[in-house]
Amino acid sequence: MKTIYKFGAATLVSTSLLASTAIAGNLADPVVETVATPVFEPAYAGGDWTGAYGGLNLGYGDVNGDGDVDGDDTTYGLHLGYDYDFGRYVVGGELEYDKTDIDLNGAANADSVTRLKLRGGYDFGRTLVYATAGAAKLKTDIGDDTGEFIGVGVAYQVSERFTVGGELLEHRFDDIGGSGVDADATTFNLRGSFRF
Repeated sequence: MKTIYKFGAATLVSTSLLASTAIAGNLADPVVETVATPVFEPAYAGGDWTGAYGGLNLGYGDVNGDGDVDGDDTTYGLHLGYDYDFGRYVVGGELEYDKTDIDLNGAANADSVTRLKLRGGYDFGRTLVYATAGAAKLKTDIGDDTGEFIGVGVAYQVSERFTVGGELLEHRFDDIGGSGVDADATTFNLRGSFRF
């Protein structure tokens, strides 16, 4: 009887082993599921300043003229320009208009300034630091005058299309409207630009 039990147990074990081997050894190729790899869009690193741009400015103007011909007030306007990026250096041109209402102690009233600018600067990637110079036309209620200006500015690329920045300019006007009055003007503008 012991032999029958041993024989039965041996048959059961060997049958179980053969069955599990038959199940594991399937003839079909195994199915390998691919895992989807997420695609990440790289963050904008900046650095390309080539192209046209336009935007708005808001600032402050301070005029110091001969004698008591002084005054200051807010300025606001718009600008349109084009830059070309040579790698580390950027060169461009711009047309800017600022509206203001600066009372020069009753001697005159400064109404607006239009500027034709050349600018050149260094490309730090998302940041552009530049110098600018050009001609400025001052309109007052006693006449107009064309003078010159120099200045510095900085622009920062918030995104590929939008930049913010600031600009400090120093102007010189001689014999405004034939009145014999000379004046220096300092302006500071905060600027927002959309790049095309």
